[in-house]
Order: sequence, then C-alpha cells, then structure tokens
Amino acid sequence: MADLDLVTLGRRIRHARKAAGLTLGALATAVDRAPSLLSQIENGRREPRLTLLQAIATALGVDVAELMKPEPPSHRAALEIALEHAQADPLYSSLGLPHVTAGSTVSTDVLESLVGLHGELRRRATEQAATPEEARRANAELRRQMRDRGNYFAETEQVAAGISRAVGHDGGPLTERGVGELTTHLGFTLHRVADLPRATRSVTDLEDRRIYLPSTGRGGHDPRTIVLQTLGHFALGHREPADYADFLRQRVETNYFAAALLMPETAAVGFLQRAKARRELAIDDLRDVFAVSYETAAHRFTNLATHHLGLPVHFMRVGEDGVIYKAYENDDVTFPADVTGAIEGQLVCRFWASRAVFSAPDRYATHHQYTDMGRGTYWCTTHVESTPEGDFAIDVGVPYAHSKWFQGRETTVRATSTCPDPSCCRRPPAALAGRWASRAWPSARVHSHLLAALPPGTFPGVDDTDVYAFLERHSGAPAD
Repeated sequence: MADLDLVTLGRRIRHARKAAGLTLGALATAVDRAPSLLSQIENGRREPRLTLLQAIATALGVDVAELMKPEPPSHRAALEIALEHAQADPLYSSLGLPHVTAGSTVSTDVLESLVGLHGELRRRATEQAATPEEARRANAELRRQMRDRGNYFAETEQVAAGISRAVGHDGGPLTERGVGELTTHLGFTLHRVADLPRATRSVTDLEDRRIYLPSTGRGGHDPRTIVLQTLGHFALGHREPADYADFLRQRVETNYFAAALLMPETAAVGFLQRAKARRELAIDDLRDVFAVSYETAAHRFTNLATHHLGLPVHFMRVGEDGVIYKAYENDDVTFPADVTGAIEGQLVCRFWASRAVFSAPDRYATHHQYTDMGRGTYWCTTHVESTPEGDFAIDVGVPYAHSKWFQGRETTVRATSTCPDPSCCRRPPAALAGRWASRAWPSARVHSHLLAALPPGTFPGVDDTDVYAFLERHSGAPAD
C-alpha cells in the first residue's frame, strides 16, 4: 500500500461506516480494536495493516478494493481531503496559523472557501517562484506589449511631467539637489546607510516615509536613477506585485519613470527633433546634454523615437561573450529567440555591430555599421560601457531608410549576416573543425542565472527577514 493516500482511505472508511449506520465505537467492537485507533485511521494519521483493513471491510459489508479506491467518496470528503493536504503543506505551516479540523460543525461552504484560499495561495507562490521558462515567457509577453505601444508610455510621461513642473525642472541635467527636491515633493526623505541589505538597491520605510540608500555606490549604478526608480513605485501607485510578470511590468515602468525625470519629454523631444531636422541624431549627444549614461540615453531614445520622430528602432545590451541581456525592437530586426519567444540569454550573430564593436581598434569609440540581413539592411550605432560585471555593448539600430537622420551614416563599415542559418557564424569553418573537433573539451562558464529557478517572494531575491531587521534597527533613528 505504498502509494495509498491515507487521508482518502480514512474518508472512504468513514463514509462506508456512516452508510452502514455504525458508530465509531460499534465498528471498533466489530473489529476488536480501540476506537482511538480507528479515529486515527479515519483522519488519515495512521495506516492500517492489511488484515485490519480486511476486517473493517467485512464489518462494513464492502470489498477492500472499494475502500482503497483513490477517489474521494463524496464532494464533501473531497473538500476535507484537500484541506487536510493543504494544511500539511510547508507553505501553510510558514503562515503560523492554527490547524482547522473539518468536523461536522464546519459547513461545506466554509470548506469550499478554505480550500479555495489555499489553492490561490499555492498559485501565487508558484507564480512568484518563477522558473526560468516562466520568466522568459513573461518577459517575451511584456516586450510584445511594449512593441504594440511603440515603447511609449503616455500615462507615465504625464506623471513624470507633472512632478518635473512642480519642482521647476524643465530640461538640462537633473542635479542631486533636484533629486532631493523631487523626493521632498513626494513626501519622502533620503538616508544613506552602511548596512543596507545586500540584495537591495534601496529600502523604503513606508511608516516614516524614509528611503534608505547605500552609503557607497553599488555596481556602478547612477545614484540618481536608484532614487527615481524607488520614487516611481509610489508616484505610479504600484502595489505589491501579484506575480513575476507584474514584478517585471513594475520594473519597466519605474525605469521609464526615472528616465522621464532625468530627460523630461518636452526638452528631450525638442532636442531630438532639432537634431533630426539637421540630420544629426546621436545617442552620444542626448547622453551629454542630460548628463546620463549611454544606456539610459539609448533607452530614452527608444521611448521617444517612434512616437515623436516616426522612427522604428531596436535596442540591445550585449555582453562581450555575445549573450543578449536586454533587447527591444519594433523595426522587424530578426533577433535570435528560443521557443518561448524570449531573447535574453541568446547569442547574437558575431557579424552584428553589437559584437563587432568588441573587435574594433578602439572598442570604446562609438561604432557605426551597416549590416545586411535577411529582412533588409540595418544601420546601428554602438557604444561599449564598462561595468563591474564587465564590458557591455549598447546598440541602437534602425532600418537603412532611416539612417539618413543620424550622425555616422557615412560609415563604410559593412557586414552581412544570414543568421539563424548555422553556416553564418554558428558552424565553425571546415578547416578549424577538421583540426579541433575531436581534440577540444572546453569547460563552459555557465550563466547560472539563466538556469536556476528565480528566488521566491513578493520581491524576488529579497530576504524579508533581512529587510525587516534592517528597518527595525533604523526605526526611530534621528533624521540625518
């Protein structure tokens, strides 16, 4: 009886006993066992020996096979079994709630509600502990939504514009003082600490309206951006993410919000329209005028280029090993993708500008390139940014017909890509393969973040205990 579900067996015995009109005591007398033993068996807490099970079946006038069927004997029994299994789950134990006994005084409606709540709790926990495949699907769906709207979020632009007007920031670089004024306007104060939990970039105390930041920079992130992204959650009315897809959506929206404050729409669009009129569009110039990183400028350009300038675009952040970390397109460029439609983690063609830049004589100079692909020719402008995690190529491209608006269009650098045809760059040249195919054994550097299940929790990867202990240490502390 190794695969026997004891809870179901117990409910079937109880159902058969009541159908036979026997009390627990009467059945115990008939099989010469203590009523307490039979009670444990009926409640699924004790496994009966086969001889006892046969005696119970005889006393109840049924076959042993009838008692051992895997189906619950009734709808009520099915609910009782589901509740028992749910309360035995570690997920329920972690809540610290009392055990509910599904006795006769508990109505079927109450059981329906309890089982439904447990099912929803399990569903949410499963979605938040997203597997890599689930995360890739969620990211692919989010990218589709971004493409449908040209990567332009009108509602986020309006919120950011209103806040910018309120603090008098209408263009030019956003200073640290300006960030402080934005923070005060939204009712928060900033506090830099040395003990911020490692898994966080900021922690917000909603009770005292304090935003805690690391006393020193982490990972090369612009400290202004971290503050603005944090404020974005509250300015945009975010609630705790319901699942991983919701977490990703909020992340995209707060990134957008931060960029819209660093580069206000009216000022940025005016600058870009004037540059387009002169046929001198350049991500470098947008970066310099607003004093942001090249990647931030490239992201912001994709927000505004299609809606305001009529330009279809694509964007990529690619590691030196050719792995795509971020990507977006609405210009029909053929990104590599897996069966889920996900692009992140795929290898970009070695002839594309985002990989060719790493072989350029000066990899840190802006690289311009035309690439002939199956769907046409694309012009790309690419810049390498150094980070503590390594060098990354930030690439923005447009179809050939739109290259006329950009600085660097006169480049003579040209390449041809036939990917995903393996003969393009995935299959080694015959001479190399013949020499080394049976003589090479590389030890791969695995991108573990692409394989492991995403950390569970409302905010994936963040340990609630660390955050709560941190806030407790700083609760009631005097203002800086």
